[in-house]
Amino acid sequence: MPEKATPQRLPAGIWALGFVSLLMDISSELIHSLLPVFLVTALGVSMLTVGLIEGAAEATALIVKVFSGALSDWWGKRKPLAVLGYSLGALTKPLFALATSAEPVIAARLLDRVGKGIRGAPRDALVADIAPPALRGAAFGLRQSLDTVGAFLGPLLAMGLMLLWANDFRAVFWVAVIPAFLCVALLVFGVHEPERPAGTARTNPILRDNLKRLSGRYWWVVGIGAVFTLARFSEAFLVLRVQQGGLSLAWVPLVLIVMNAIYALGAYPLGKLADRMDHRHLLVWGLLLLIAADVLLAWSDRGPIVWAGIALWGLHMAMTQGLLATMVADVAPADLRGTAFGMFNLVSGLAMLLASVLAGLLWDQLGARFTFAAGAGFSLLALLLLAWRRPVAT
Repeated sequence: MPEKATPQRLPAGIWALGFVSLLMDISSELIHSLLPVFLVTALGVSMLTVGLIEGAAEATALIVKVFSGALSDWWGKRKPLAVLGYSLGALTKPLFALATSAEPVIAARLLDRVGKGIRGAPRDALVADIAPPALRGAAFGLRQSLDTVGAFLGPLLAMGLMLLWANDFRAVFWVAVIPAFLCVALLVFGVHEPERPAGTARTNPILRDNLKRLSGRYWWVVGIGAVFTLARFSEAFLVLRVQQGGLSLAWVPLVLIVMNAIYALGAYPLGKLADRMDHRHLLVWGLLLLIAADVLLAWSDRGPIVWAGIALWGLHMAMTQGLLATMVADVAPADLRGTAFGMFNLVSGLAMLLASVLAGLLWDQLGARFTFAAGAGFSLLALLLLAWRRPVAT
């Protein structure tokens, strides 16, 4: 009797990696959504110090990503580096609860970002290794969706626990330890890395000859990712825009909750769509959504208009972030995927820092409307670039 053809399904390892991201994001956002206020009110730290801590932390993560991705290619193993990165993140969580001065918090924050840098590129390469090529868009979309669910459940849980426990920061920080260690356990026992093909030679992935194997199509994706990121500055400016409109401080976290909820709901179905639709067309639609969001946010800082802008921003993220990761996986050689993701993340991260600095300067000098108008302008430039320049063949 002939076997019936069955549709391909996402492997269990992809689901496990998605829930690993969800648990770590819940843990991290439980702390990070409260950390600036904790530093200033409980530890007496200046706003300048808060800014320096955050800047140093993000810069550390960017640098480490490149080396961890290259190391995973040289070693031929992704999972051990992912376990190390998530374990470092989990081990920092008790330090926040125990801190009585700024120094332990700075150390914990930097170690946490080192962990993020170590795990980022190997984890993305592992998703590409496990997922069937025809389902890569769905795989990255699912992981991004579950990651983003954690990004809004964390702040929601933080708000609820702060209300329940009368603003006891340390008690909330101890709760964050639980999902962090569950995340590491799930990764260790729930994800199985594919075996490297027998006889594969081990070479240094950042040698010139190996880097030449990253094709023109790959660098086109890196360039498009950077231009996209220049057009989309930090979500902190969404929070500031709504606060400027008079929203009370207690409700300000709703901005990121709404944006991330839409992001989470859209990432998986739009990732599946990416497996059946031309990627450049989806990128165009994503830029159009970002332009619409910027126009609405420039127009008003309150009422249905500003919330519509936030919703469109989240939908843009859902349409483009998993898609760009899928495009990197599609054009990078299998044995250089870690290096490819590391470089892509580095360039995009530097573009995000530049975009956020420009957005802040425009806000201070000319006002919020000009910040979002400039975002729409960068998006329009990216759209014209996408329409004019097609990916090169080699």
